[in-house]
Amino acid sequence: MTTYQGKCHCGHHEWEVKLEQDQSKHILCHCDTCKILGGGAFTMNQIIPKANLKITNGGDPSNYKYKGDSGNSVNCYYCPKCTTHIYHHQEIMGPDTIVVRTALLAEARKNFDVGAEIYGKDKMKWEKEIAHTFDVLPPS
Repeated sequence: MTTYQGKCHCGHHEWEVKLEQDQSKHILCHCDTCKILGGGAFTMNQIIPKANLKITNGGDPSNYKYKGDSGNSVNCYYCPKCTTHIYHHQEIMGPDTIVVRTALLAEARKNFDVGAEIYGKDKMKWEKEIAHTFDVLPPS
């Protein structure tokens, strides 16, 4: 297991993320919510146990909820100063699983490959497939 350092755009929040070797890849999410939140074609993420994220500076992030495709809540945690989204908790995944933004980990931005793509059903028509693409989420 390797520990990666992350921080928000303004530097107010900092955190550590522990990833197993097979998690050291981006999962690209093409859902419309990620497009709206990030202002781009996709976000870069990894699905991890909540215990593998430790906020080291800035205190508890702010949060809000919205309803996901499943009808269950998605809790978004972000820096209250710059609004960088640190992680999301999709309630359908259970209480101990979160989706962390790997693009916010400096080493991941430079070194991670793409491991999978999710929400391929919402992918923009001009995007080429980079990795195995799931229509929504991989089977559990």
